[in-house]
Amino acid sequence: MKKISIISDTHGLLREEVKKELNSADIIFHGGDVNTHALVEQIKSFGQAYIVRGNNDKEWAAYLPDFLKVRVEEVCFLIVHNKKDIPKDLTGVDVVIYGHSHKYESKLVDGILFLNPGSCGKRRFDLEISICRMVVDGEDYAHEKVVIMP
Repeated sequence: MKKISIISDTHGLLREEVKKELNSADIIFHGGDVNTHALVEQIKSFGQAYIVRGNNDKEWAAYLPDFLKVRVEEVCFLIVHNKKDIPKDLTGVDVVIYGHSHKYESKLVDGILFLNPGSCGKRRFDLEISICRMVVDGEDYAHEKVVIMP
């Protein structure tokens, strides 16, 4: 069984509440818009982390991939920043992680979970600050929204 913290859109800010969540995870997925190399390194210091490049991750982030496919136990994840960049062919993918909109979303479409953890960095408009907690056990998974700040 693996505990996964799913975050996105930190925009240069890693809140204390988010650090606590990352510290309790086995794996971290970041859906882009990290904004600094120092923050990438800080996230990696919590353990195994998979981070994609967001639209605000400029030249410094050229080494970050635009998307990643990651298998955790028997569950295949696709991580991308912007929902519009999700490939049409999702053969073998069980969960799609994305960010960009700063709005939490979780919906099952044709057996695939599409999941946006929301933003856990700087507040945009009046949107809540949120992340997602997931547990993977073999081919099964369960997830829950965690509101950091309403």
